[in-house]
Amino acid sequence: MSNNNFGIDLGTSQIKIYNQKRGTTLIEKNMVAVRHRHQLLAIGDEAFEMFEKNPPSIDVGGSVREGSLSDIDRVEVLLHLLLMKSEPHIGISPNLFFSAPTNRSGLEERAYYAISNAGNLKNPRVYVIDRAICDSIALGIPLSRTEGSLIINIGAQNTDVSVIAREQVIISKSIPIGGQQMNGAICDELRRTDNVLIGHRTARRLKSVLANLDEKKSEARRVIGLDTLSGLPRECIVTSDTVNRAIRTQMAAITDEINAFLERTPPQIVQSVRSEGLYLTGGTTQIPGIEKYFAKACQCRINLSSYYDRCTIRGLEEIITHKALHKWAKNIKDRL
Repeated sequence: MSNNNFGIDLGTSQIKIYNQKRGTTLIEKNMVAVRHRHQLLAIGDEAFEMFEKNPPSIDVGGSVREGSLSDIDRVEVLLHLLLMKSEPHIGISPNLFFSAPTNRSGLEERAYYAISNAGNLKNPRVYVIDRAICDSIALGIPLSRTEGSLIINIGAQNTDVSVIAREQVIISKSIPIGGQQMNGAICDELRRTDNVLIGHRTARRLKSVLANLDEKKSEARRVIGLDTLSGLPRECIVTSDTVNRAIRTQMAAITDEINAFLERTPPQIVQSVRSEGLYLTGGTTQIPGIEKYFAKACQCRINLSSYYDRCTIRGLEEIITHKALHKWAKNIKDRL
């Protein structure tokens, strides 16, 4: 394969592009800002700065929903502009390695090929790799030997639960709960308890500084929101207890789904899974005490990844770098 190899993780919250030639990883928000539906204003982090501040004439949004491509035009714009930002001199026939959901449809697979070939790239070769395989490689799971490894990736809008055995993903499930739903739960909790409306960006900041599932300490932060009765700005104090109460409802729903998932998994595989412990990764797993929460709720040891939201792109980097791992990459053109 040529030196122009790129690993691409099209996440709901962020897009990550690994450039093997430079040994760098570009990470930007999955956001596009468009005026009057046609005029491109900004992409990535610059577009995110407009989020929840934009007037009605400017639409600011993402291109991926629950881990799947939802707006092909926006994905295409983001991909090609960020690839050029990552590497101005891409060259001819670059290799693009996409991490993709295990349960993707044939239509979704063709979409990866379409967005890669629609821009200014010259004859790109497009490959897809199961996201769970990328995660397992980054986590150091021995794919050739494992009889059952369960990976939980809590992303921005969904939680992917996958069992790896016999060098393949044998069972996979996507739970429609992630970090953004937790942000929404924090907004709902403040509206219910304090009659204050806050935006999702504010909720996300509160989650990052106050959430602690270990509950060993209690903190508070001042925020300004809109009073639901008067409609005027009002300051209120938000405690970690309030934030934890909100996200625990979402965490409980995730662990309930995982326990039900394990009940439907063959006993011999469950035995291996429980022997190894559950593997936990994704951006939301940075919440303090999350491994203890999952260990108690699932009655199983937890292996918490230190890569967090970079786990998938780290796995892509390993696959691109090591020739022996190229077997996991499937050429989309051969499958069309």
